[in-house]
Amino acid sequence: MASRAGTVAQPQDLVDITALLDAYYDISPDLGDPGQRVVFGTSGHRGSSLKASFNEKHIVAITQAIVEYRAAQGVTGPLFLAKDTHALSEPAQNSALEVLAANGVQVLVDARHGYTPTPALSHAILTYNRNAGPGAPQADGIVVTPSHNPPADGGFKYNPPHGGPADSDATGWIANRANELLEEGLRGVRRVPLAEAQSADTTGKFDFLSSYVDDLPSVLNLEAIRDAGVRIGADPMGGASVDYWGEIAERHHLNLTVVNPTVDPQWAFMTLDWDEKIRMDCSSPSAMASLIQRMAVGADGSAPYDVATGNDADADRHGIVTPDGGLMNPNHYLAVAIDYLYRNRSGWNPDSVVGKTLVSSSIIDRVAQSLGRKLVEVPVGFKWFVPGLLSGEGAFGGEESAGASFNRMDGSVWTTDKDGILLALLASEITAVTGKSPSQLYKGLTDQFGAPVYARIDAAATREQKAKLGKLSAADVTATSLAGEEITVKLTEAPGNGAAIGGLKVVTENAWFAARPSGTEDVYKIYAESFKGEDHLKQVQAEAKALVDGVIA
Repeated sequence: MASRAGTVAQPQDLVDITALLDAYYDISPDLGDPGQRVVFGTSGHRGSSLKASFNEKHIVAITQAIVEYRAAQGVTGPLFLAKDTHALSEPAQNSALEVLAANGVQVLVDARHGYTPTPALSHAILTYNRNAGPGAPQADGIVVTPSHNPPADGGFKYNPPHGGPADSDATGWIANRANELLEEGLRGVRRVPLAEAQSADTTGKFDFLSSYVDDLPSVLNLEAIRDAGVRIGADPMGGASVDYWGEIAERHHLNLTVVNPTVDPQWAFMTLDWDEKIRMDCSSPSAMASLIQRMAVGADGSAPYDVATGNDADADRHGIVTPDGGLMNPNHYLAVAIDYLYRNRSGWNPDSVVGKTLVSSSIIDRVAQSLGRKLVEVPVGFKWFVPGLLSGEGAFGGEESAGASFNRMDGSVWTTDKDGILLALLASEITAVTGKSPSQLYKGLTDQFGAPVYARIDAAATREQKAKLGKLSAADVTATSLAGEEITVKLTEAPGNGAAIGGLKVVTENAWFAARPSGTEDVYKIYAESFKGEDHLKQVQAEAKALVDGVIA
């Protein structure tokens, strides 16, 4: 049967919203099942009420744990509380508010009763703390979102006063305490009814949208975009950026069209992802099929927009579509963004480094070297970029999954979480200033540095094998060559900060692979890249799988 990937969802693909919401309140987790306990991954606790992995009891326990954690850390300022457009996000936000109010925490929710992108939450935390001054009470935040995950999923993420994702020490403590509370039947959870929480003296309003949108000229050259008349098509993909794009167009007088303003918790308008699931992944050609088709060049040789962009449900990721290149590979766009920004941000620290994850393309290494900038390679997870973005020593941080952020024109911090709106608008600035599309500029980079071929595949692995992979040392790898080239580096720690990568990376002169265990499935992921073409990449992937299987057997 032919794959339906890239085709519009059918009724059988849609989640039953009533059943989903009923399950949120009615189903209790079985704590004997590891899949139903609180687990914080790289982006918070995620799951589905239908699978008993994201239910009311989870949320009240996690929120009480956050209350206790922030108190222990001396965080006494307001907590910004935000949500995206997933069906489970509003009930989870309500549950959290009931606990926060009962504990006397000052909470700020959206003044427009709307949706809030993750970057707008990070921006709000940082702006408050900067204006509060040293020694004053500091703010933190919670954003309720499973990011690009399917409509049946929910997510819950804590951002401490630095504005970015909480580190593993914080999330580990919060998850352990939440599971303790669940095991105790929630006896340690303080909670009041929703109406009482909403009317509490400690519950206030904050205009996330205006705070973020009005501040954009401090980080982007919007004047160049406006003067060049760049035609922008922005697709919120049913997510939290839906109202932001219209306001950006109006307040900054840009030639920008919101191509799809629909918000639907079933995401019935979406085209199916590669596995025929609804997933708001703006880096996926299948999920972005409708916007790609909209950008097709007509018989007259023109496209409706100079740049079209997509965002996932919480707008922390970006997808860039150009008339000449279609949907750009995230690695390709990161390379272009880095090359452009470090040449066009005179206010940045001249010694600021380039930050990338160790599974991002090596063309970034070559771009950084040509710029005379130090490259800092960190494990997967945006939290590793937070210190550099805060200090200005790492003015750009980006990862292969289409997530990045960068500093303001003057080098100060903008956000410490991924900002898909920012990176989407940067594509228009690049077009306006250079007169070329980002895909045309990437072609120029490949002419200079070579054209890498990059892919990710999954390989089966038991829970025990995944655990072994996550604890490898470089000495465990005895192979000396990979796909006909000498192995030059074997890594189980990131060279940029010495942190464990939870897997293995092997490098040769013209290729590399990295293997990491999946946190949710019985597979491990193989990321691989070659500068010697598709056939060589396939050889790298095959030998990488054989090498890893031999080590973890």
